[in-house]
Amino acid sequence: MKANIHPEMKEATIKCACGASFKTRSTKENMEVEICSECHPFYTGKQGNVKKTGNIEKFNRKYGINNENKTA
Repeated sequence: MKANIHPEMKEATIKCACGASFKTRSTKENMEVEICSECHPFYTGKQGNVKKTGNIEKFNRKYGINNENKTA
């Protein structure tokens, strides 16, 4: 590593819009974020499960192809 080219690391406080705050190390001392792991739907379990269909199912439904009637 080259000397004197890296930024100085400081203790940082990160504040979220939900009111949570975290301590970490960064080149900036204070940061404000809109969403964090305390309020993000994925981490809190409030995220809805969306069933997605694949391209083959979409194609079959679009052209009215019924997979049950096909023979191998």
